[in-house]
Formats: sequence, structure tokens, C-alpha cells
Amino acid sequence: MITKNMEKALNGQINKEFYSAYLYLAMSAYCNKNAMPGCEHWFRTQHDEEVIHMTKMFDYLMQHGGEVHLLQIDEPPVDFGSILQAFEASLEHEQFITKSINELLDVAVAEKDHATQVFLQWFITEQVEEEANVKEIVDRLKLVGDNGAALMMIDDKLSLRAAATVAADEG
Repeated sequence: MITKNMEKALNGQINKEFYSAYLYLAMSAYCNKNAMPGCEHWFRTQHDEEVIHMTKMFDYLMQHGGEVHLLQIDEPPVDFGSILQAFEASLEHEQFITKSINELLDVAVAEKDHATQVFLQWFITEQVEEEANVKEIVDRLKLVGDNGAALMMIDDKLSLRAAATVAADEG
């Protein structure tokens, strides 16, 4: 049985994961509007991953006797300024989520909730990958600057991102 404190913290993280999906869908729409289909695809795939993250937490909370409280989701921005700024906002958001997952683990440790500590390890590893992937894109976009041909090459590469899936062993 999960403690009320852990339940509240997980519900807060579920809300953040919902917002992440919402944010990435907004970024996908922004890229569509700016004729960057590869970036649009990359952000749409990121949206799908965030839905998977939210669903994993949602299911975990219910499986451990917790009650899910779906909180209001804030409206994401519509305009991100530039493709580079959209990816910079993505990196900043992933850093925020990493901090939030770490704080969630702190709650699990304080509650002596060993099962949740183990469960959260997957998310901690995932966040390392999330930040590294976005940082690489930001670094490349900064490197090419306003070079249209180089931006198109990056956009083409981002269109190759595989769809988000959940492996059977990840539950």
C-alpha cells in the first residue's frame, strides 16, 4: 500500500507528464507551421513518449493501492520564437522533469517506499537519455545557425526518429 504522501507526489508527477505531452504537441504544431516536418515528427514522437511515461506512473499508482487525482493541465505556449528556441525550451523542460523525478525519489526514500524507489530508477535513467538527446540537437542547431541547407539536413535527420514504444519488460 502506498502512503498518502507518496500518492500525492506521484499524482503531481502524473500532472507534469501530462503537461510534457501537451507541451511537445504544441511544439510539434509550431514546427508544422514553420515547415519543419522532421522537427514536427520529433516533437510528436516526444509527445508519445511522455504519454507512455504518464501511463506508467498512472498504472503504478493504481496497482499499489493509490488513488489517481487528475489535476488541471496548464496551457502550453503557441509560439517558440525559432526552431532553436523550441529545442532550448525542450531541454529546459527536460531538466525541470529530471529535477522533479529526483525529488520524487527523495519522497520515496523518506517514506521508505522501496518498491517506488525501484520503479523510479527507470525514469532516472530515461531522463539522462532525454536530456542528452535534446542537448545534441540544440548543439547542432547552434552550430549551423541560420544556414538553411544545414537546417534542412537536421530536419531530415529528425524525421527518422523511431516511434515511441514500451518494451514488454518495461511494463
